[in-house]
Amino acid sequence: GIDMERAADQTDVLIVGGGPAGLCAAIKFKQLCNDAGVDWRVTLIEKAGTPGAHTLSGAVLEPRALNELLPDWKEMGAPITNAVKSDSMTLLTSSLSIPLPVLPKSPADNHGNYIVRLG
Repeated sequence: GIDMERAADQTDVLIVGGGPAGLCAAIKFKQLCNDAGVDWRVTLIEKAGTPGAHTLSGAVLEPRALNELLPDWKEMGAPITNAVKSDSMTLLTSSLSIPLPVLPKSPADNHGNYIVRLG
């Protein structure tokens, strides 16, 4: 067999996966613990070398959920600084490039969103 050392630890809540959902779950659970005046130990495990390392790059972040989870994220120095400046859509054919309109409030309208690297 393989000779390896295994770590053992005690935790109250274990979250598997350090992507956006796992990180949000850990943050929200600790916020609820703080509100209730309890100190539960939350452990997050991730198979990648760092949390979020297996997620998307060049993603568009709609910040509504982040505003609800961490209302002061800008003041906390979150590395989210690249606001979407413009949107464009193009229909590509085998021989043409046809610009399409981006309608306000449509899913393609990214006004108020940010370009982020998640990983």
